[in-house]
Amino acid sequence: MGEGARARVAFLGLGKMGRGMASRLLDAGFDVAVWNRNPAKADELIVRGARRAATPAEAARDAEAIFTMVADDNASQSVWLGAGGAATEVKAGALAIECSTVSHQHALDLAAALRARGLVYIDCPVTGLPQAAAAGELTLLVGAEPGDLAQARPFLAPLGRTIRHFGPVGSGTVYKLINNLMGAIQIAGIAEGLAIAEQAGLDMALVREALESSVVASPQVLRHAPRMIDRDFSDATFTAALRHKDAEYALQLGETLVPQLPLSRAAVEAYAAAKAAAPDEDEGRLIELLSARTPPAKCGLS
Repeated sequence: MGEGARARVAFLGLGKMGRGMASRLLDAGFDVAVWNRNPAKADELIVRGARRAATPAEAARDAEAIFTMVADDNASQSVWLGAGGAATEVKAGALAIECSTVSHQHALDLAAALRARGLVYIDCPVTGLPQAAAAGELTLLVGAEPGDLAQARPFLAPLGRTIRHFGPVGSGTVYKLINNLMGAIQIAGIAEGLAIAEQAGLDMALVREALESSVVASPQVLRHAPRMIDRDFSDATFTAALRHKDAEYALQLGETLVPQLPLSRAAVEAYAAAKAAAPDEDEGRLIELLSARTPPAKCGLS
């Protein structure tokens, strides 16, 4: 690369998180090529100076780092190793940074396949809402060899203030799956608790006030309880299908390590029902499967 040339980066997957992350890389001065299955999602980034690619392979060509932020194992496999996949043309020594939430086994298998092609693989799922992605305030959950992480840091720095290095490849994904599984359990519990309160005829404004000042007022309660009570999902950020996928991946891993995980299994089943009813709707709408908006009668307690 000549003096003064900008480092080339590819970003594959421009959903709510990916668009914000790619935008941060543009702001940091990288030469960013972008690809998305629906090309229109790249339009705003193209206007700002990104280069549109027709395939993942085209985006990755000559890139020093390739980021992916896609839905699941199948999408990840396709963008890396499928026809026109990024790994088919990328140069040896490039960083392959998988930010998608994938299964643990997929992370290990993909790492092996990409290393065999001369790439440096890092699993780097993230936590944070789309607003945090756009502001560069994500937390990056990394699995990588220390030297590989050092090589990747200049590319990761625009994305988040915190990098948590959990160990070798795969360990970042393990933690991300645990994190999202615990979220599934908590959010399903919030929906069930509020459904009971509604059907018992409690004053839901008072329930909300009590929850927000109680010992159970976790960040999940503070975020989701008001939305569920008001049935206001206008700020939808995470779908039922995605939460179900993450919880299912986590359960698959967990059951190889822990004999019984009844809460985890129950959360997967709850989100399977939510996914069947409204896969692309906000995960908080789980409450609509459990409770009518208007309680049928006051409970008979005195």
